[in-house]
Amino acid sequence: MSFLNFLISGISLGSIYAIIALGYTMVYGIAKMLNFAHGDVIMVGAYVCFFAVSKYSLPPVVGILLAVVVCTVLGIVVERLAYKPLRAAPSLAVLITAIGVSYFLQNAALLLWTSNPKVFPSFFSVSHGTSDEAVSTGIELFGGQLKISYVTIVTIVACLIIMVALSVFVGKTKMGKAMRACSEDKGAAQLMGINVNSTISMTFAIGSGLAAIAGVLLCSAYPTLVPTTGSMPGIKAFTAAVFGGIGSIPGALLGGLLLGIIEILTKAYISTQLSDAIVFAVLIVVLLVKPAGLLGKQIREKV
Repeated sequence: MSFLNFLISGISLGSIYAIIALGYTMVYGIAKMLNFAHGDVIMVGAYVCFFAVSKYSLPPVVGILLAVVVCTVLGIVVERLAYKPLRAAPSLAVLITAIGVSYFLQNAALLLWTSNPKVFPSFFSVSHGTSDEAVSTGIELFGGQLKISYVTIVTIVACLIIMVALSVFVGKTKMGKAMRACSEDKGAAQLMGINVNSTISMTFAIGSGLAAIAGVLLCSAYPTLVPTTGSMPGIKAFTAAVFGGIGSIPGALLGGLLLGIIEILTKAYISTQLSDAIVFAVLIVVLLVKPAGLLGKQIREKV
């Protein structure tokens, strides 16, 4: 039962990584750039939801929707101001700009909201009466030996719904086909009448909106919120995207789930201090065997 508890916790954490990894994999797959500021968009979304619910007493659903809207707009603004002028620039210039945007967002959050940790409110609980003791935060099975929190259930369900919806969107809709065309060849897509700039902006908007949802789920499970909250989850989600095959939506799901399970089981059975090192070591081993990731495809460039 202990192993099942750890496994479920790993799947929950991996689902959060998978949602974040979608932003990396979509932007890289279509724009061929790495948006390292993506992790800090998570933090912004969590802060917006926190203040909307705690300070202005808005319902949690409204707070989450507000966070999604703010992060979507933020993603579009960042793309237009920081990345659009660098479309033809070397990849190193884009990478340095992304790191600069990341530090800018962190320090802006530090100035706006200070470094004092905020305790994120619990959205996922069920009241069985009028007393505080009657509030349930999860389901207990097998006489209490197996505990599944409502946060875990919501996180896993949200991840699956997002993955299915995004796969249908990319595969069936007109904008999704435009995204795939830009991913294959931007020049040819533009000649066929596709607005490449709008398509890339839409990609950033979707990825940033999903980052807001991931931020709320992350802080609901681990309720401490600081300006650097999104840094390490962002790096691990990028690792998950590379692990599964960056540019692949199913790869982001697989990589996120495997990374979350490996991290939780490592903390439980080996060492909490070595868990991050072991996670990145597994990534190195996988890339040595499959350089394109588990579900990635090797693409030969014509010279």
